[in-house]
Amino acid sequence: MTGRGGAGRRRAARWQPARRWLAGARPRTWAADYAWAARRLAGATAEDLRARAAGRRGLPGAAGADLAPGEEAGRLAAGPRAPVLLLPGIYESWRFLSPLAEHLQAAGHEVHVVDALGLNRRDAAEGARRAGAYLAARDLRGVVLVAHSKGGLVGRALMLSPDGARVRGLVAVATPWRGSPWAWLFPPFTALGHLAPTARDIRAAGRRREVDARIVSLSPAWDPHVPGGSHLPGARNVDLAAAGHFLPLADPVVLAEITTAVAELSGR
Repeated sequence: MTGRGGAGRRRAARWQPARRWLAGARPRTWAADYAWAARRLAGATAEDLRARAAGRRGLPGAAGADLAPGEEAGRLAAGPRAPVLLLPGIYESWRFLSPLAEHLQAAGHEVHVVDALGLNRRDAAEGARRAGAYLAARDLRGVVLVAHSKGGLVGRALMLSPDGARVRGLVAVATPWRGSPWAWLFPPFTALGHLAPTARDIRAAGRRREVDARIVSLSPAWDPHVPGGSHLPGARNVDLAAAGHFLPLADPVVLAEITTAVAELSGR
């Protein structure tokens, strides 16, 4: 009886962040968050179809864009400021982050993406390997990574890899550094199951802290996907007034915070 009771208490404890999240749930924000994400996904698909039809892969009007049809990765925009590599979240293509790319382009940054990440369904180590290979192939240095959600896990893994010497720092929005209890609802071998608090990627990331001082983690006020929040010990953590997992990417205040953090990490 005692053993079963102990196991039950452990199961209850691991779901406490989700229960606290449900207690403070905001149905309107939740609905608005998913509605924005759905529109952005549809927009990203439409952008890709239009770009392919026009024989171009970069952002509309992006000076210096060199993403040719068939390339696996490339520069979306040239600029005098530090190069930025965008890392999307799970089930997001780089085009999901087009509004963020346009904002960074307008701020004068050279913006890069890695098409080979696809929808970011692979584990963080493989995503980091592909992103690192891109940085090495282009001999990019002094790069600042800008990531959404799972992209932050990929970025941190990249910083810990041999190609991490090419990276100055990481700005991450709504990243599940400690995993998400909702991922326990999925088999552990699936892309979403890899984000459970007990998953290998999450546990491995927690054992190494040497790069965390070069990470700025932006944590939404309320996040339907990351009930425990996006605070990372040792990083500079910024609590956002914006709520949602996706909506902060459309918030001008958050975009300005990202630009400030990129400038800070790049040494400007």
